[in-house]
Amino acid sequence: MERYYDPSQQTQTAAQHDIVMKGRRTLEITGVKVVESFDDEEFLIETVMGFLSIRGENLQMKNLDSEKGIVSIKGRVFEMNYLNDQQSEKAKGFFSKLFR
Repeated sequence: MERYYDPSQQTQTAAQHDIVMKGRRTLEITGVKVVESFDDEEFLIETVMGFLSIRGENLQMKNLDSEKGIVSIKGRVFEMNYLNDQQSEKAKGFFSKLFR
């Protein structure tokens, strides 16, 4: 029995989610549902595979295509982290309190 990831077995209805980083200075993210919040040090993005937190310095949104679900970010990236359900609720709560 072979066990490996075969992208051809993915259903057509599943949205694609990819992250491409170039030189630790630019990111292109596909499969984006919503950009929950962002500033020059952190982005919180809801993707088709869960919430993604991106931390760095001088972060700026270069491009947002909400129809295609693509976000481009430039700046110096220090950390990318997928949040589990419990962490994402805490993050959303923190940001919702901050931006009231």
